[in-house]
Amino acid sequence: MAGLRDPFIPPSYSVRSKSVNQLFGGGRPVLSGLDFSVVKKRGQGSRSWIRIDVDGQSEVLELDKASLMRRCNLPARDLRLLDPLFVYPTTILGREKAIIVNLEQIRCIITADEVLLMNSLDSCVRQYELELLRRLDMNKNLSADDLPFEFRALEVALELACALLDAQVTELEIEIYPVLDELASSISTLNLERVRRMKSHILALTRRVQKVRDEIEHLMDDDGDMAEMYLTEKKERNKAYASSELYISNFAGFPRASMSAPVSPLSHSGSGKIEKALSSAMSRSRIDGEHVEELEMLLEAYFVVIDGTLNKLLSLKEYIDDTEIFINIKLDNIRNQLIQFELLLTTGTFVVTIFAAVAGVFGMNIVISLFHYAPAFVWVMIITAIFGGLIFISFLWYYKHKKLIP
Repeated sequence: MAGLRDPFIPPSYSVRSKSVNQLFGGGRPVLSGLDFSVVKKRGQGSRSWIRIDVDGQSEVLELDKASLMRRCNLPARDLRLLDPLFVYPTTILGREKAIIVNLEQIRCIITADEVLLMNSLDSCVRQYELELLRRLDMNKNLSADDLPFEFRALEVALELACALLDAQVTELEIEIYPVLDELASSISTLNLERVRRMKSHILALTRRVQKVRDEIEHLMDDDGDMAEMYLTEKKERNKAYASSELYISNFAGFPRASMSAPVSPLSHSGSGKIEKALSSAMSRSRIDGEHVEELEMLLEAYFVVIDGTLNKLLSLKEYIDDTEIFINIKLDNIRNQLIQFELLLTTGTFVVTIFAAVAGVFGMNIVISLFHYAPAFVWVMIITAIFGGLIFISFLWYYKHKKLIP
């Protein structure tokens, strides 16, 4: 009976597929060299993360994207902001249970209990880890609890990013001012090339500083975004609301179920979703209604720092522009001097041409009585010189009158 059954793929389809393979690949499969399993798993590989908890303990974890999404309750599009394979601008995003930070070389996920820092060979990552551990240990020893954990982690990231950019700007200032002064005194191809490279560096650095400044300013202008970043307070309120039956009866709108009545699993899951949504909305509304000066003052402090760094870059750019204007004026002055010299040289050539014309006239093969007079040659030269001098002086007076020469 098995031999009498029709095949799953019709014979006509098999023949047609074979002919297509022969047409494009000479009998080989068209996509034989492509391993789809590797392509599929390329974006799901594990990465090294440094975990720093509230108690100041750090460890290295290997987590893939799916584990991070479940651990931090984040969508995949937010994790793409931290992927080093993609180029994304500076970003500080507040989510329900996490803060996503992408500041220069610092890429991390901050929650109310821990910081997941993307591990790399960059020195900024190591500096961030050591500085955050030092501050957590210092606050633990001093029993200081002025800022929640997520704000302390965010403060360290902002401080390192601002310090890194400011150090680069200071180093550029030390290097560029002598080069510009040397270029102003001596215009050469080597100095122009050095200034061109430094100007490109300034433009790239200005874009980076501007992105950090705009991101901080955007957060300061939106109270809702700042309220989303109060993770510890939202966590405590969610715990309080979840443990309170009064919250369920007042806000969820579901009556208390009888102990003997059967409970449908669908109704339980639906009430849980509504409870979670209402809890999030209530926590955000409560934080929005309160003051957010704590986070706003923190952001404002680093906004002033990054704005000062941007002003340094703008001052450098203005100094370069002023130097370029000075060089152009200097080159224009040299060009004007060359034009004046060319004008005088042309006038002198015209006067000398008069002598050539007189010599050409007297050089003709004709006989006149003047050739028999001995002092005639001297008088002709004197009269021609006086006439040429008068013409040259007349041209100079005209140039002075028209202010063509100083």
